[in-house]
Amino acid sequence: MITIIKNGHVIDPASGRDGIYDILLEDDRIMKVEAKIDENAITSKVGKESCVVIDASNQYVMPGFIDLHVHLREPGLEYKETIKSGAMAAAKGGFTTICPMPNTKPAIDNKYMIEYLLYKAKEDSIVNILPVGAITKDQTGNQLNDILGMKKSGMKAISEDGKSVMDTKIYREAMRLAKEADIPVLAHCEDKSLVGNGAMNEGKKSKELGLVGISNAVEDVIVARDILLAKETGARLHLCHCSTKDSVTFVKMAKDANLKVSAEVCPHHFTMTDDEIPSDDANYKMNPPLRSKEDVEALKAGLRDNIMDVIATDHAPHGEEEKRLSISEAPFGIVGLETAFALTVTELVNQGYLTPMQLVEKLSYNPAKIIGVDKGSLEEGKIADIVIADIDAEYKINKDEFASKGKNTPFHGKKVRGKIITTIVGGKVVYPFQ
Repeated sequence: MITIIKNGHVIDPASGRDGIYDILLEDDRIMKVEAKIDENAITSKVGKESCVVIDASNQYVMPGFIDLHVHLREPGLEYKETIKSGAMAAAKGGFTTICPMPNTKPAIDNKYMIEYLLYKAKEDSIVNILPVGAITKDQTGNQLNDILGMKKSGMKAISEDGKSVMDTKIYREAMRLAKEADIPVLAHCEDKSLVGNGAMNEGKKSKELGLVGISNAVEDVIVARDILLAKETGARLHLCHCSTKDSVTFVKMAKDANLKVSAEVCPHHFTMTDDEIPSDDANYKMNPPLRSKEDVEALKAGLRDNIMDVIATDHAPHGEEEKRLSISEAPFGIVGLETAFALTVTELVNQGYLTPMQLVEKLSYNPAKIIGVDKGSLEEGKIADIVIADIDAEYKINKDEFASKGKNTPFHGKKVRGKIITTIVGGKVVYPFQ
């Protein structure tokens, strides 16, 4: 099958292209990227029935987004999300590749679970799925998993996401094995001993709502520890969902020291502050929590200055009945796959923090490099994972239109710009849904 994408504004960090081009796809590959492709010459050779033309005039054409941080909930918690529904949410959000975290029931903590996840993905997913394996058995923090064995079965990274490995000796050995396996460590930075019953950021709003706060030190202490362990072991460390000003400072220090450290920021952490939580509404509860205005400004500056490498969603669906509970009782997490692009455009591109090229770097090009896959590029010969978007389209986020089973978002009704028009995975249009 031949596909021609016409008249789109191509943004591709790999090649440096930033302008109007046509793109020719043949089956699952990008064959040509040129200023003008003669579609009539092509259709005369292959026939009109074998050629699809997509008019991308006034739209951006970008390498498919890659999310290093999602929760699909399957196996065990399918009422929250399944691989199928999560993959559909990803496609609707422009993500062609996602990395599901291992905190399922049971956890993805051995080679058989990695193989199971890949099998289910092949059956149910319309996007690429790259498995992340747990660092310790059942994520209890006590017994190291067979990291090398899981790597051989297809695992692309390790993480204990949802918690930190508090035993520093075990974690150091995990980093050493990750270096040997040449895979990154995706670090959830949270000092368990400092959290207590914390439910939101420690500050004026937590006192107003009568809730136990979570201080910045909960994150900052483990960020510092993990960077030091990465320095000692030589592991590739990727810091997940950074939320504090000092996390940005520590990442900059690590990069200045030429350590193999990268970091991500989630859209909710650069979009809202804890002061914007209107009431005891658990749709505003996530971990780490919404922070202060000072923290938000530091995160946006860190993204602008390329200290922070990646924008990831930490997509965390929950049942509606769970999120009807008070903030003190409800589970942490919000969905994000279907709102990430629009929030990034609205809060960062339109506010002058990021250029469109930087947006693509942080949503596609950089994540591909960190996870170690040959994606995030629109160069000729590459797999045709592509997203087409109208960066100027204005609308209100509507949770009732989400493909995800999860509707837990604080952004319902928010006016945004930036809408995904078409998502292509391996040369096949997967969104709009057929």
